[in-house]
Amino acid sequence: MSYLLLHSSTDGQTKKIILKIADQLRRSGCECDIRDLNTDKNFNLSAYNKVLVGASIRYGHFNKQLERFVATHQTQLNSMKSAFFAVNLTARKEGKDTAETNVYTRKFLEKCPWQPTLKAVFAGALFYPRYKWLDKVMIRLIMKMTGGPTDPKTEIEYTNWDSVAAFAIEFENL
Repeated sequence: MSYLLLHSSTDGQTKKIILKIADQLRRSGCECDIRDLNTDKNFNLSAYNKVLVGASIRYGHFNKQLERFVATHQTQLNSMKSAFFAVNLTARKEGKDTAETNVYTRKFLEKCPWQPTLKAVFAGALFYPRYKWLDKVMIRLIMKMTGGPTDPKTEIEYTNWDSVAAFAIEFENL
């Protein structure tokens, strides 16, 4: 089986999740082509058995490249087995960690012309020391409003790796 695994990552956590999924799939004998939606523009989806797309959310929005990719390939995506996962810090809270309960993911999928076979949401990571000044200020403000950590030295990975592994199994078994 040959799979296309695409990611749109802002700070690297989505890419890290895709790489973990690819590693797990490869151990099962699957071939995985990993590509970056933010830099790669040409995709031949017919060369793959399945497609997995992972995208991060920053300030309530997915990267525009995700929307362009979906608009360009919606017919083909809807005719094959495919999966989508979103990564955001809102998902660190219980009850906001599914495609149905995560407001950003739900809104995206409601207006999206592509309806993936499998959907998930994973909590991202909070690495204040790695952010540019403005991002650090904005994210601290958002965290203060939502009851999250605001110490500028904070580094927390909220991703539930067991959930990621279970999702990889579900994707393989589509």
